[in-house]
Amino acid sequence: MKSIKPLLILFVLLLAGTLAVVYLLPYLKSEGRISAEDRRGGTDMVLKNYGEDIDSAAALFGISPAYLKALCMLECSGKKVFSHRFEPHIYKRLKKVKFGALPNYEHVTRDMLQDANDDALKNLASSWGPFQLMGYKCLLLGIKVRDIRGSQSVYYGAKWIDMTYGDVLREKRFKDAFHIHNAGTKFPADGRARTHDPQYIQRGLKYMQVFR
Repeated sequence: MKSIKPLLILFVLLLAGTLAVVYLLPYLKSEGRISAEDRRGGTDMVLKNYGEDIDSAAALFGISPAYLKALCMLECSGKKVFSHRFEPHIYKRLKKVKFGALPNYEHVTRDMLQDANDDALKNLASSWGPFQLMGYKCLLLGIKVRDIRGSQSVYYGAKWIDMTYGDVLREKRFKDAFHIHNAGTKFPADGRARTHDPQYIQRGLKYMQVFR
């Protein structure tokens, strides 16, 4: 038994070292590649980090590039690296849909969530990309969450915007467009915004003037 104990300790040390190489080093390297510039926000960073992609997507879908840039500024401040936002209340609703306690949530049905584990549900209940689209929006596009947070996030974000309220943008009803993106409905008739930030629309319209 005494001769086995040193071998067991050696095995544990080797296992820990292997796990560190496989998992920890890549993480540290990726963190090291994130510069202060990547985390800096501002209208200039919107143009630097997303400007060309937004112009291309806006031309492709026939929607305002100034609107998309203003939206990018509102949602991620133009940062290249930023945290996603997890929404517990949406997670709870998606779980209810998955287990049959709720018939659907927006366009999401039980069949769509059949193979979704708990981590997948959390990803679907989080917002991603420069326009901060909720993960479950990817189901409407027939893509994966990784697509709305990866290198084509601007394209897929603009595609979802075009499918959801592109006509509103082409009619230049930007007040309605900002409200739909943030609160899911057109600007209320009573004049009281339902956005998380009461100044969200006013700020968006001001940013549009900057990007024009």
